[in-house]
Amino acid sequence: MERTQETAKEMNQRVRDLQDQVDELKELVNTLLSVIVEEPDGVHTGDAPTLPGQGMAQVCM
Repeated sequence: MERTQETAKEMNQRVRDLQDQVDELKELVNTLLSVIVEEPDGVHTGDAPTLPGQGMAQVCM
């Protein structure tokens, strides 16, 4: 098995390409997390959803 060494220039380019991919993935993850935590009405209150017409007594989540 022969192993070739990358030149410093090729290695730097590869690192830049990988960093670009990481940055894109971070943006995608943040977008997905925003969508996941967004409530149906678009308001970010953090409140637990309630059932219409039901009281909050004896509700366990």
